[in-house]
Amino acid sequence: MKYSSAEAAKLLRKLNEEVENLEDQEVKRREFNAALGEDVETVRPAYDYADTQRKLKELQAKIRTVKHALNCFNSTTEVPGFDMTIDQLLVYIPQLSRRKQKLAMMSSCLPKERAKVSGLGSQIIDYRYANYDIEAAKADYQRVSDELAKAQTALDLVNTTMTMEIKID
Repeated sequence: MKYSSAEAAKLLRKLNEEVENLEDQEVKRREFNAALGEDVETVRPAYDYADTQRKLKELQAKIRTVKHALNCFNSTTEVPGFDMTIDQLLVYIPQLSRRKQKLAMMSSCLPKERAKVSGLGSQIIDYRYANYDIEAAKADYQRVSDELAKAQTALDLVNTTMTMEIKID
C-alpha cells in the first residue's frame, strides 16, 4: 500500500500504541491475586500467553517494516529546492533553528551597553561593546529565518504529497 511520510508516521504511532496497550493488558492479566479460600478460577483474568506473544511479535515486525520504509524513503528522497535528502534536511532544520536563536540575540544587542555592576558601592562602570557588525547579524537573522521557513514548508510538502510503498499484513 502507498503511504505518504505523514501517513506512515501516523501508522507507526498507531502500531506503537497497540503494542503499549497489549503490554499493559498483559501486565494486568498475567498475574492475579486471590484470597485464601477463594475459588481461584472465578477471579482468574482471561490471558493467553502464546497468543499475546504472537500478537506482540506481529506488531513489532510491522513496526520494523514501517520504520525501515521511512528510513529508506528519508535517505533517498530529495527535497525540491534543496540539494538534500529528507534525512539531511531533518538535521539541517535544527541547525538553522539554533543559528536563528543565536542571531536573534546578537541582532538585538546595542553597539555599546552598560554591563551589570557587581558588588555594592562600586564606582567602576563597565561597558560591553559588540565586536561584530550588528546590521550584518540582523541581515543574517532574516536570511536564516527565511531559509528555515522555506525548509519547513518544503519538508511539509514532501511529507504530505510524496508516497512510498509499505507492505504490511
